[in-house]
Amino acid sequence: MTRALYSLCGADERRFFSPHCWKAVMALAHKGLDFEEIPTTYARIRAIGGGVSSIVPVLDDNGRLIPDSFDIALHLEEAYPERPSLFNGEGGKALSRMVEGYSQMIIHPAIMRIALLDIHANLDEEDKAYFRQSREARLGKPLEVVAADSEAEKAAFAAKLEPLRHMLKFQPFIGGQTPLFADYIVFGALQWLRVSAGLAMLAADDPVTLWFERCLDLHQSRGRTVTAA
Repeated sequence: MTRALYSLCGADERRFFSPHCWKAVMALAHKGLDFEEIPTTYARIRAIGGGVSSIVPVLDDNGRLIPDSFDIALHLEEAYPERPSLFNGEGGKALSRMVEGYSQMIIHPAIMRIALLDIHANLDEEDKAYFRQSREARLGKPLEVVAADSEAEKAAFAAKLEPLRHMLKFQPFIGGQTPLFADYIVFGALQWLRVSAGLAMLAADDPVTLWFERCLDLHQSRGRTVTAA
């Protein structure tokens, strides 16, 4: 059996930074599935499977191509039901959709404003041009203007994690006593920040930091899978 995950990288092909790709990496590790991670720049994405997707991750599971991290998780749950569950039923899927909304609407925009220039600096030259054009069109401002507020964003970032901090008073993971895909959604966002700009805005004893470290420790036997920075 062959399984490959196309993951976004910068100029350094060992530096994977996409939050969505990290979700897929953690989902595969959770299921205990072997896979090859293929470094993919923005410019290479449309070459995957003859243009199957304009985004990564894309999972090639023995010839079946699945784009989108959530769809990958749903596929893994259906294709490998005998392995540890990513959702523990329909309630877990609904929970994960809610967490996905929180992550993408609250956490991701803050990280983008904090790490914008760091992300740009880590790309190769072709990707730098694409990233600048696409993000400036989306944001309506030059990257440098958006990044001028990065220190204020760093100062405000910890407060955006208060819902997670509240939940961690009652259980060690979003999924309860053990992690589910919902954990990997927020983990992916914070790993994106960690790889791109660091996590200095979170205190070492912050419950979110301790949860993040628990997530880092989950699949240590898989080597680079969860430790690259």
